[in-house]
Amino acid sequence: MDISQLSLMELKSLERQIPREIRRRSAEEKTNVRRKLEKLAQENGFTLAELMDGGWTVAKRQTAKAVVRYRHPQSADLIWTGRGRKPRWVEAWLAEGGNLEQLAV
Repeated sequence: MDISQLSLMELKSLERQIPREIRRRSAEEKTNVRRKLEKLAQENGFTLAELMDGGWTVAKRQTAKAVVRYRHPQSADLIWTGRGRKPRWVEAWLAEGGNLEQLAV
């Protein structure tokens, strides 16, 4: 398609139509690909869901909750797992000459 000969009005009309058409075709293409995948899975005795649960999808990473490793001796609500940046109370403790082993739970 040679657009160099189109008027400004025609170009602006195309500019509005193109994003809608891209969205429509993208959805259509996804549907077609999904149908092909479902057919292939079925031909091999699976459902697409079974295959996707097998690790093909980018699943939410499940991490274990961090265990508290350090606790302030006078204030039990001040805790730290040892991950990430040291809290201010740990920095203060170390600056006063304490060590992490003294805070270990």
